[in-house]
Amino acid sequence: MNQPLMVTAAQKAGPKATIAIGALVVLVLVALALMSLLPESNSLQVSAYTLTLVGKILCYAIVALALDLVWGYAGLLSLGHGLFFALGGYAMGMYLMRESAGDGLPAFMTFLSWTELPWYWAGTQHFLWAMCLVVLAPGLLALVFGFFAFRSRIKGVYFSIMTQALTFAGMLLFFRNETGFGGNNGFTNFRSILGFNITSQGTRAVLFLLTVALLVGSLLLGWRLAQSKFGRVLTALRDAENRLMFCGYDPRGFKLFIWVLSAVLCGLAGALYVPQVGIINPSEMSPTNSIEAAVWVALGGRGTLIGPLLGAGLVNGMKSWFTVAFPEYWLFFLGALFIIVTLYLPKGVIGLIKKRGEQ
Repeated sequence: MNQPLMVTAAQKAGPKATIAIGALVVLVLVALALMSLLPESNSLQVSAYTLTLVGKILCYAIVALALDLVWGYAGLLSLGHGLFFALGGYAMGMYLMRESAGDGLPAFMTFLSWTELPWYWAGTQHFLWAMCLVVLAPGLLALVFGFFAFRSRIKGVYFSIMTQALTFAGMLLFFRNETGFGGNNGFTNFRSILGFNITSQGTRAVLFLLTVALLVGSLLLGWRLAQSKFGRVLTALRDAENRLMFCGYDPRGFKLFIWVLSAVLCGLAGALYVPQVGIINPSEMSPTNSIEAAVWVALGGRGTLIGPLLGAGLVNGMKSWFTVAFPEYWLFFLGALFIIVTLYLPKGVIGLIKKRGEQ
C-alpha cells in the first residue's frame, strides 16, 4: 500500500478509534462507581477517597472543556473561569447548608450572630431553585461582563487581564464575613442532599455517575458545535476576526454565546464538585486555579476537545502525587510544565500524538 492510501486509511480510522477509546473510558468510570458499592471486605471495592478524587478530576475536566470552547475555538484566553466554577459551587452549597440546618440558620451565621437570612438566600432550601442559581449566577455574570467587553472590542491580553481581575475581585468579596457566604471558611459539614446521606456509598456513586454524564454531554455538545457552521465561524473568528467582519459577520454575538455557555458548564461542574468534595470556599476563585485550567488546556491541546480532558487528568493526577510527596515544589513544577508546553508542545499532547501517527 502506498503512502497516500495509508494516510487516508488512518484518517478514516481515527474518529472510530477515538469513539471506541471514549466508550471504553466511560465504561471504566461506570465500573468504578459500581465497584464503590461493594462491601469493604471485597478486594475489588473502590474506596470513597478514590471515587472522590476521580470525581473531582472529572469536574475539573469539564472546566477544561469549557475553557477550550472559548480559548481553543474562539481565541479568548480566560484567566477567570475559576469564578464561574465557584459560583456554581456556592449555589449548590447554599442548598446543602439549608438542608443541613433544617428550619434554622446555617451554623456559620449562628456563630456570627446573624438573626435572619439575607434576601439572596431566599428559596435556596428548594433544590430546583438552587439548580436555577447554579446556571443563572455564572451565566448572568458572564452575560453582563461579556456584553460590555465584546461591545468594547476588548481582546487578547487585555481580555485575559480583565477576567483575572474579575475572579480576584470575586475572591476578595467572598472572603468577607458580612457577605453571608461563610468568609474564608466557606461552606462545609454537609449532611444530606435531597434527603439522602451525602457520605453514603450510594449517594457518592450517583453523584459520580452524574459527573460522568455531564462530562459526556458537554463533550457531545462541544463536538456538535465544533462540527457546525457556528464552530467554523468561531474558528475563523480566532484566526482572522477582521476578515470575518469584512464578510458581514458580527463576532460579538458568537463570542457572547460561547462565553456564556462556557460559564454555565463551569457552574454545573462546580455544583457537582461541592457535594463530592464536601467543601467550597473562596480559594476556588483564586487566580492560580484559573491559570492552572489554562495549563490543562495547553498541555492537552487546545481546540481539540479531547486534549483538555487529557490535560486535566494528567495535571491533577500529578498534583495529587506532588502535594503529598513534595508539596513545596508543586508550583515550581507547574510553572516549568507550562514553559515546556509553550516551547516544545505548542499543540499539546494531542498534537504530538497526531504528529507521531502521521510519521
